[in-house]
Amino acid sequence: MVKVALIGLGSMGQNHYRVLKSLPGIKITALCDVAKTKEYDEPFYTDIDEMLEKADFEAAVIVVPTFLHKEVALKCLKKGKHLFIEKPVASSVEEAHDILKVANEMNAKVCVGYIERFNPVVEELKNEIAGTEIYSIGITRVGPFPPRIADVGILTDLSVHDIDLIRFITGREIKKTAIFKSKKIHNHHEDNAILSFELEDEIVASITTNWLTPFRKRTIEVATKDAYYEANLMEQDLTEFSEYQKNNSYVIRKCRVKKEEPLVREHLAFRDYIKTGERNGLCTIEDSIITLEISSKTN
Repeated sequence: MVKVALIGLGSMGQNHYRVLKSLPGIKITALCDVAKTKEYDEPFYTDIDEMLEKADFEAAVIVVPTFLHKEVALKCLKKGKHLFIEKPVASSVEEAHDILKVANEMNAKVCVGYIERFNPVVEELKNEIAGTEIYSIGITRVGPFPPRIADVGILTDLSVHDIDLIRFITGREIKKTAIFKSKKIHNHHEDNAILSFELEDEIVASITTNWLTPFRKRTIEVATKDAYYEANLMEQDLTEFSEYQKNNSYVIRKCRVKKEEPLVREHLAFRDYIKTGERNGLCTIEDSIITLEISSKTN
């Protein structure tokens, strides 16, 4: 049984709480937030230092605002705790390196919560394109502005998912980056962006993301030597288009995807990581640093 403390009970924290409560092999032994807004079965703390002194747990799940990640992570690490940190790992590359340094010193098991890695349609897409030549990958992630976001722009909140997915799906590193962004309805942070990349093996990639679209859309399109794939991350559907003919016809195949909640799969992987040391697809601090470095570039 892995004893876990959940730090941060906002909208995302509530999702983590619901999932953690439902999983075998995990027991929530402490909760922490600046204020208690509802009743919980578990011991609740409004001071993280008090929780670290009194609560019995081996791993912490950190779901506080991004600007607090470094402070909370370092306090937990210095008490010998393993960590699950919601993405991105920190507000800046420098802060992320600070976390990495202490994590290595404490020999802690740390992962960063890039949930889309555990979307079943992403796993199936990776299986489908394994061993074939990839030509291009394009990702669209758009929707209305989420009120829960106050401290970061769209590059840090949304595009980091897809920069990570591009590397994760292709297994290739990004060599060149171009980012075009704008502020259309926000004063302090970008809310509209297009990102273009050149990867190893001359794979080209792009990300279209914004908080301006009235509906949510999450799709991945991959062109390979053998076929073209469209993945819908929200519906967990994957379609293959292949065998293009001169008469403009082609074969359509619906790939089989076992639909599951990505956060459930991610926390099961985290539980097993604490027990065995096997990451099983979990994002490392180093991976998140690469993503932060790319998303923070300006042209």
